This record gives sequence, C-alpha cells and structure tokens, in this order.
Amino acid sequence: MNLFHTPQEMTTWAQEQRRSGRRIGFVPTMGYLHAGHLSLVTEAKKNADVIVVSIFVNPTQFGPHEDFEKYPRDEAHDMTLCKEAGVAAVFLPTPSAMYAPNASVFVDESTLQYGLCGERRPGHFRGVCTVVAKLFNIVLPDVAVFGQKDFQQASIIQRMVRDLNFPIEIVVAPTLREPDGLAMSSRNVYLSADERKRALGLSRALDAISGDTPCRVMCDVLEQHGLRVDYAEIVDADTLVPVEKVTKGNVALIAAYCGKTRLIDNRIL
Repeated sequence: MNLFHTPQEMTTWAQEQRRSGRRIGFVPTMGYLHAGHLSLVTEAKKNADVIVVSIFVNPTQFGPHEDFEKYPRDEAHDMTLCKEAGVAAVFLPTPSAMYAPNASVFVDESTLQYGLCGERRPGHFRGVCTVVAKLFNIVLPDVAVFGQKDFQQASIIQRMVRDLNFPIEIVVAPTLREPDGLAMSSRNVYLSADERKRALGLSRALDAISGDTPCRVMCDVLEQHGLRVDYAEIVDADTLVPVEKVTKGNVALIAAYCGKTRLIDNRIL
C-alpha cells in the first residue's frame, strides 16, 4: 500500500494508474476509520481497479466553536484498516500541503446548502465543496463514494460534480449501522455509556414516522430519549426543500445533541 503526503506525489501516482488503464475509486474521509468507512471502500471496489482513501481533517469546514482540534484521530489504526481492506493508496496531507497561506479561491454551492446542517453550520459546505474539489483534482478518480448518512453533503457534491463538469461518477452508499440501529460515526467515540444508549433515539425517531405530523413525532421520540433537537424535517430528495405532504421518496433528516455531541441520521421514505 502506498502512502502519499503531498498533492504532487498523489497526482503523479494517479496519472500512472490512468495511463495503465486502471480505474481509480476514491473514498474521501476525515480519518478515525470504522466499518462504515470500510463499507464505502467495498462499494468503490465494485466500480474501480485501484482504491484511494484520503485522510484529512479539513479545517475549512469547521466553525470557530466546533470540534476541529479534538476531532478523533488515529492514523496508525487507519493505515492498518486500509491495508487490510486492500486499499492501493492513502493520501494523508497536512493543512499546509492542501491550502496556501494566502488561499483565496473557494467552491460555494448556492442552493442546496441552505437549510438543515448548512443553516446551522454557516460556511461548512463551502469548506466541504472546496476540499472535495481539490481532492478530485489531486486524486483524479473515475468514481468517488460517499455515505448516505451525510445526505445533504452527498447531494451537494453530486450537484457540484454536475455543474462543474467533473468527469467523475458519484456513488452514494447506504448508511452502515451498529446492530442496535445507531448510525456509525467517528463522533460516536465522544459518547459516554449513558449517552450511547440515548443516542438510539435518532434511529428510533426515524422508525416512528407516521401520521399527519411526522416531524412532531420525530421530535417527541428524540426528546423522550433526552436528546436536544436541532432539526427534524422531511424534504424533497432532489431540492432538499421541506414538503407539505409526505410521499414515497422523500427523505427524513434529523440532527440532535446527545450531551455535547451533535449526531445526524436520515432515511429515504
């Protein structure tokens, strides 16, 4: 398995793969890998010959009071998991390798980012789009895999690829869950034993959707589990605009605080 720290090294290797006729599959991550990430690698293998995983905690997508400094990191464990999963190359850059000191160009999607997580985390998706666009230019993938758990993010990346004509296929893979239903997330490590039990309220809120006031039902379940609701909405899958009448294909999305930890989950109805 190859390990690259600079964009130049990564791109040189990627160009060699493409010249050899190999399709590159790409899984961008912020590290602290778990089975959910590895499921994305498995999905990428269905569509590519060699797989690249990036590990980069991107500072531009964190707000001033968010958890950039304490975001969980374990690069040695990440490398072991990637090697065991048959990853061909890991791209592990530093912020200084990714961003010039006077960087002044950003990618900013202007429709789908308003509402849901984008409304509550101003500037977050500008940081996401910018770093993903840079990673696409560095890794040169034929296909990139994202998880459905970050539904708004995946939708915005799909829109960016469409509107900026990136020659990349985007695959959105299903959310991988713990046996009790909790969506896998690197931030789950923040949870105490009691909070871990209460966090099940997210998946149970999605299970409980019914009746004429489904958003109220979701909020009630979240609150019954001692969670502080950030949002609970049902939206059109394409526009991410809240719907008045729920129909098949809509997406239920929730975000809630379990203690100090903000968790998200969703379900396609």
